Amino acid sequence: MNTTVVNTGTEGKTWGGGNKPLNASYGKMMMWFFIVSDALTFSGFLAAYGFSRFKFIDSWPIADEVFTHFPFLHGVEAPMYYVAFMTFILIMSSVTMVLAVDAGHHLNKAKVTFYMFLTIIGGLIFVGSQAWEWGTFIKGDYGAVQTKGGNILQFVDTEGHRVALRDFVVADPHSERTQHERKEGLWFVSEGTLPTYTVAEVAKGLESHDNVLVRTQIINEAGEKTVLSRAESIKQIKQNGKAVVEGANLHVNEYGSPLFADFFFFITGFHGFHVFSGVVINIIIFFNVILGTYERRKSYEMVEKVGLYWHFVDLVWVFVFTFFYLV
Repeated sequence: MNTTVVNTGTEGKTWGGGNKPLNASYGKMMMWFFIVSDALTFSGFLAAYGFSRFKFIDSWPIADEVFTHFPFLHGVEAPMYYVAFMTFILIMSSVTMVLAVDAGHHLNKAKVTFYMFLTIIGGLIFVGSQAWEWGTFIKGDYGAVQTKGGNILQFVDTEGHRVALRDFVVADPHSERTQHERKEGLWFVSEGTLPTYTVAEVAKGLESHDNVLVRTQIINEAGEKTVLSRAESIKQIKQNGKAVVEGANLHVNEYGSPLFADFFFFITGFHGFHVFSGVVINIIIFFNVILGTYERRKSYEMVEKVGLYWHFVDLVWVFVFTFFYLV
């Protein structure tokens, strides 16, 4: 006995239960599902950053004072210039991807190849720039002193300009410091790389330079960090100085709150992994284009699908740049 069921309720609708819901192919639908889920993940990260940022609003590092470096321009203050350059490169790579997708719709293999090549170059420049930024952030430039309470004390001159430890501190050649290792008695406990100077050497250098003052991480009503008097500066270093900090890691950083470095490594690293993955996928699709794979299929939908992913990582960076660097 054969029974035929006719479904007239969904006929003519966009979602008719066929193999192309919303008139999109399976591959494009799955890419959209991935993008939505990944967008929620990034939203959670940025929301966590926002809560922490405003919880410690009176002591959060000022981005203009942290990201001031530019490759091959040592000693030149260029606040946020290189980050802006990275953002411009990534946005332009999104433009070239749009042109590649449009050329694919017209089955123009030569233009798809050219614009995908430019997209890959843009992605590589961004990933390389982010690696350089990480290296500069980890290495640090000025150095600071961490207090017993966990706060960071930086150094400035009488005009408010940052002063590096190397500019006024001299290491004592007769001082001996031993780096602790696990084999010396405390299991699962070890020190990182020893800093260049000790707190005592910093205090001695501070006393011998009348034009150097201590700046705390507390931001005053004018939006600037609080600078202590000469006497209070020496007192803070001698009485509350715990350790010299150079650069940044997941435990402490010379820029201020340790959460700042934690979020920097996690959010920018997670996004950088997405960009790197996108570059690898773009390279694979690029060679498929050269080999004529999509030309024979008479469809460049794969270029369009990877383009959706690339636009997504570009859009995420716009939010990261806005909330992490500008706000």
